[in-house]
Amino acid sequence: MSLQRYLFIAIGGALGSILRYYVGVATAERFGPRFPLGTLVINITACFLIGLSIEYLNRHAGLNPAWRYLVPIGFIGAYSTFSTFEWEIWTNFTTGAFWIGLAYVVISLVAGFIAVAFGAAAARSIS
Repeated sequence: MSLQRYLFIAIGGALGSILRYYVGVATAERFGPRFPLGTLVINITACFLIGLSIEYLNRHAGLNPAWRYLVPIGFIGAYSTFSTFEWEIWTNFTTGAFWIGLAYVVISLVAGFIAVAFGAAAARSIS
């Protein structure tokens, strides 16, 4: 199963990235590029899909483990990593680790924003 898992992740990832591109382009063409509606749609639908798929797979443990590699890791992981972030927060909140979840949200948003700023500054300095 070890080599197969990478194949399932790759197949799911290819499909997820294609759908991400399609949804982003289709949304921008229909509503314009000013507000990042495509990314918002992708992130929210990915959150729904990761909640649905992981909960379903957890409740049906007898299913082939390949589904975990294909759907939540490969497909949804390539479609949007935002959903993984949200699932981890949800898990912290529902298991009583509220402060860990809250710290994760704050650190992710603040550190992510700073990292984007530094990355953009680094790109400007080498261009």
